[in-house]
Amino acid sequence: MAIATISTINETRERLDAVRASGRSVGFVPTMGFLHDGHASLMRAARSQNDVVVASIFVNPLQFAANEDLSDYPRDLDRDTDLAERSGVDLLFVPSVEEMYPHGPVLTTVTVDDISSRFEGATRPTHFAGVATVVSKLFNISGPARAYFGEKDFQQLAVIRRMVSDLSIPIEVVGCPIVREADGLAMSSRNTYLSPEQRAAAPVLRRALDAGVAAIDNGEVRPAEVVRIMTTIVEAESHAQLDYAAAVDAATLVEPDTLSGEVRLLIAAQVGRPRLIDNAGTSIETTT
Repeated sequence: MAIATISTINETRERLDAVRASGRSVGFVPTMGFLHDGHASLMRAARSQNDVVVASIFVNPLQFAANEDLSDYPRDLDRDTDLAERSGVDLLFVPSVEEMYPHGPVLTTVTVDDISSRFEGATRPTHFAGVATVVSKLFNISGPARAYFGEKDFQQLAVIRRMVSDLSIPIEVVGCPIVREADGLAMSSRNTYLSPEQRAAAPVLRRALDAGVAAIDNGEVRPAEVVRIMTTIVEAESHAQLDYAAAVDAATLVEPDTLSGEVRLLIAAQVGRPRLIDNAGTSIETTT
């Protein structure tokens, strides 16, 4: 059956309520469009685990600061629709800004304290409130479902998981592995902004993460030393300006005195116009 494109909240709710009323499950993939293979992997995961798959495309103005690229954010609905259909999506929810925010600036926002204040939150102070607000709105539109998010935006995934838990939202959040280009660069809609020279330099983030993981796997448990290793690699690349590198507890995103258990390495750098983020996980066995 061909994909159906819907632009209104009411029709989306009615269709998904009818799906659940018939005993079928819903998989939901929220996106901002300009889809790539990373998004397709989320859609395929949803397809494999649910009876009906809905994806949304909405470039959310709440998560862009005044100096960021809202007006220039890449858009190609025809291309996105084709990729979504090929990836198993049944319903494509494509609302306008007026449909999502009919009264103009919102007076109600969702803020997830603490976990959203570091790293991306420190660099982009309004970003996660915008993300949490629109995602909670999308969850209220979709109703009970499994929702699929990529691990590339690892802090965002942590914020959404905590929001769902704190607010008892009937959504099962499913994190999916990062999809990468052949040279290791994490797929992102913003990669299109890279010049050829910047594109060649961008995999330095993955190289830094790999070096940090290797150090931990070889016994390093000092967060500062892991960060030093990652920083040195990025700073050697003239096209990249490091924003942050961190070695944190994967559940809390807090840097411990000594690394143990599940560890996540986080990194962000400006590479020309786009600001790129990436992460990698590893684990340290604890002995009793």
